[in-house]
Amino acid sequence: MLKPKVAFICTHNSCRSQIAEALGRHFSSDVFDSFSAGTEPKEHINPDAVRLLKQLYGINMELTQSSKTLEELPPVDIVITMGCGVACPYLPSKRREDWGLDDPSGKSDEEFLKVIRIIEDKIHELSESLK
Repeated sequence: MLKPKVAFICTHNSCRSQIAEALGRHFSSDVFDSFSAGTEPKEHINPDAVRLLKQLYGINMELTQSSKTLEELPPVDIVITMGCGVACPYLPSKRREDWGLDDPSGKSDEEFLKVIRIIEDKIHELSESLK
Protein backbone atom coordinates (compact mmCIF):
# COMPACT_ATOMS: atom_id res chain seq x y z
CA MET A 1 0.00 0.00 0.00
CA LEU A 2 1.26 3.47 -0.89
CA LYS A 3 1.80 5.91 1.94
CA PRO A 4 -0.45 8.96 1.87
CA LYS A 5 1.16 12.25 0.87
CA VAL A 6 0.57 15.07 3.36
CA ALA A 7 1.03 18.73 2.42
CA PHE A 8 1.55 21.27 5.19
CA ILE A 9 0.52 24.67 3.82
CA CYS A 10 1.28 28.12 5.16
CA THR A 11 1.44 31.52 3.51
CA HIS A 12 5.23 31.97 3.55
CA ASN A 13 6.39 28.35 3.87
CA SER A 14 9.18 29.48 6.14
CA CYS A 15 8.21 28.45 9.66
CA ARG A 16 5.18 26.38 10.82
CA SER A 17 4.75 24.38 7.61
CA GLN A 18 8.51 23.74 7.42
CA ILE A 19 8.55 22.56 11.05
CA ALA A 20 5.60 20.25 10.31
CA GLU A 21 7.32 18.83 7.22
CA ALA A 22 10.52 18.20 9.19
CA LEU A 23 8.76 16.60 12.16
CA GLY A 24 6.53 14.55 9.86
CA ARG A 25 9.64 13.15 8.19
CA HIS A 26 11.39 12.66 11.54
CA PHE A 27 8.57 10.89 13.41
CA SER A 28 6.21 9.47 10.79
CA SER A 29 8.06 8.74 7.56
CA ASP A 30 6.97 5.11 7.91
CA VAL A 31 3.29 6.21 7.84
CA PHE A 32 3.11 9.19 5.46
CA ASP A 33 5.25 11.32 3.16
CA SER A 34 5.60 14.97 4.23
CA PHE A 35 5.71 18.04 2.01
CA SER A 36 5.26 21.75 2.62
CA ALA A 37 4.56 24.79 0.46
CA GLY A 38 3.19 28.31 0.58
CA THR A 39 1.27 30.84 -1.47
CA GLU A 40 4.01 33.48 -1.04
CA PRO A 41 7.16 31.53 -0.08
CA LYS A 42 10.00 33.41 1.54
CA GLU A 43 13.53 32.98 0.28
CA HIS A 44 14.75 31.10 3.36
CA ILE A 45 13.41 28.96 6.18
CA ASN A 46 13.04 30.92 9.42
CA PRO A 47 16.46 30.84 11.16
CA ASP A 48 14.91 30.38 14.61
CA ALA A 49 12.98 27.34 13.37
CA VAL A 50 16.19 25.96 11.84
CA ARG A 51 18.17 26.55 15.04
CA LEU A 52 15.57 25.08 17.39
CA LEU A 53 14.92 21.94 15.32
CA LYS A 54 18.68 21.32 15.22
CA GLN A 55 18.86 21.78 19.00
CA LEU A 56 15.80 19.70 19.88
CA TYR A 57 15.87 16.90 17.32
CA GLY A 58 19.17 17.08 15.46
CA ILE A 59 17.27 17.95 12.27
CA ASN A 60 19.01 20.26 9.80
CA MET A 61 16.15 21.58 7.69
CA GLU A 62 18.55 23.62 5.56
CA LEU A 63 20.02 20.39 4.15
CA THR A 64 16.74 18.70 3.23
CA GLN A 65 14.10 21.43 2.79
CA SER A 66 13.49 24.73 1.04
CA SER A 67 10.59 27.15 0.65
CA LYS A 68 8.31 26.05 -2.17
CA THR A 69 5.21 27.18 -4.02
CA LEU A 70 2.02 25.13 -4.18
CA GLU A 71 2.78 24.34 -7.82
CA GLU A 72 5.90 22.44 -6.74
CA LEU A 73 3.89 19.90 -4.70
CA PRO A 74 3.07 16.44 -6.02
CA PRO A 75 -0.60 15.40 -5.91
CA VAL A 76 -1.44 14.98 -2.22
CA ASP A 77 -3.95 13.00 -0.17
CA ILE A 78 -4.12 15.23 2.88
CA VAL A 79 -3.85 19.02 3.15
CA ILE A 80 -3.09 20.58 6.51
CA THR A 81 -3.14 24.35 6.79
CA MET A 82 -1.28 25.92 9.67
CA GLY A 83 -3.71 28.76 10.40
CA CYS A 84 -2.88 31.25 7.69
CA GLY A 85 -5.01 34.11 8.96
CA VAL A 86 -6.14 34.54 5.36
CA ALA A 87 -8.12 32.33 3.04
CA CYS A 88 -5.89 29.33 2.54
CA PRO A 89 -5.61 28.05 -1.01
CA TYR A 90 -7.57 25.10 -2.27
CA LEU A 91 -5.64 21.96 -3.12
CA PRO A 92 -7.44 18.80 -4.21
CA SER A 93 -7.24 16.20 -1.45
CA LYS A 94 -9.18 13.43 0.27
CA ARG A 95 -8.83 15.05 3.70
CA ARG A 96 -8.28 18.59 4.91
CA GLU A 97 -7.50 20.01 8.37
CA ASP A 98 -6.59 23.42 9.74
CA TRP A 99 -4.31 23.32 12.77
CA GLY A 100 -4.89 27.01 13.57
CA LEU A 101 -1.40 27.69 14.90
CA ASP A 102 -0.06 31.13 15.78
CA ASP A 103 3.01 32.15 13.79
CA PRO A 104 5.98 32.35 16.20
CA SER A 105 8.15 34.28 13.71
CA GLY A 106 9.86 37.18 15.43
CA LYS A 107 8.80 35.98 18.88
CA SER A 108 10.71 34.44 21.77
CA ASP A 109 12.14 30.93 21.87
CA GLU A 110 9.44 30.12 24.41
CA GLU A 111 6.74 30.93 21.84
CA PHE A 112 8.57 28.90 19.20
CA LEU A 113 8.86 25.94 21.57
CA LYS A 114 5.11 26.02 22.29
CA VAL A 115 4.32 25.86 18.57
CA ILE A 116 6.94 23.16 17.94
CA ARG A 117 5.50 20.98 20.72
CA ILE A 118 1.95 21.42 19.40
CA ILE A 119 3.10 20.45 15.90
CA GLU A 120 4.92 17.40 17.29
CA ASP A 121 1.75 16.30 19.12
CA LYS A 122 -0.38 16.83 16.01
CA ILE A 123 2.09 14.87 13.85
CA HIS A 124 1.78 11.93 16.26
CA GLU A 125 -2.03 12.21 16.24
CA LEU A 126 -2.10 12.33 12.44
CA SER A 127 0.20 9.34 12.23
CA GLU A 128 -2.01 7.33 14.60
CA SER A 129 -5.13 8.24 12.61
CA LEU A 130 -3.51 6.89 9.43
CA LYS A 131 -2.28 3.54 10.77
